[in-house]
Amino acid sequence: MLTISASEEWQEAHPDARIGLLEISGVENHSPSAALEERKRMIETHLRERYQGYTRQDFHSLPVISAYGRYYKRFDKTYHVLLQLESLVLKGKNLPTVSPLVDANFMAELETQVLTAGHDVEKLFGPVIMDVSHATDEMTRMSGSPKKLQAGDMIMRDVHGVTCSIIYGQDDRSPITPGTSHVLYVCYAPAGVPVGSVRGQLERILEHVRLFCPAGVVVRQEVLTA
Repeated sequence: MLTISASEEWQEAHPDARIGLLEISGVENHSPSAALEERKRMIETHLRERYQGYTRQDFHSLPVISAYGRYYKRFDKTYHVLLQLESLVLKGKNLPTVSPLVDANFMAELETQVLTAGHDVEKLFGPVIMDVSHATDEMTRMSGSPKKLQAGDMIMRDVHGVTCSIIYGQDDRSPITPGTSHVLYVCYAPAGVPVGSVRGQLERILEHVRLFCPAGVVVRQEVLTA
């Protein structure tokens, strides 16, 4: 099991923030799942019915999205899960198919609106620390491009550097791949996101993973609070 902790700086800089952790071993990610695809169609229908008639302002007023909106505004950014939810509900786009472990998370994100990253545990090197970015920090994004980070963002580090940032997403070293057999999901919840929403996100992801990998072993399921 990875050693994962939160720095004092994170706790001081982001009071009332939360980090949800879900670590599962013995998973398979290389084959499509008919059960997962069926669940996607159900979620799409449910979300379109639930938010029928919503405008962008209506979405902004949802409690969880509103909390993320305040956080992202500090960095002059727009919460990308809001854009994805709008795309599904207002533009009729369907949930994508990337891989079962990735899709399990993305499906849950649109249901709960709680931002979550997924990492291959074998590509993380502990100790892993939930921390705060500095102006000197940089990372290589999933696209392969280097990125200097803005100071004050909630991030995750391992011994090799920054692995994820709320504002700029994941690095190119530790994301889930078709060969991932041990996964860590990390929910980033700034102040204003209820702890129940974070726990609900972890439960939803696990429920989706169980559809295609019922024998997966839950190594860790917890919430860190500043």
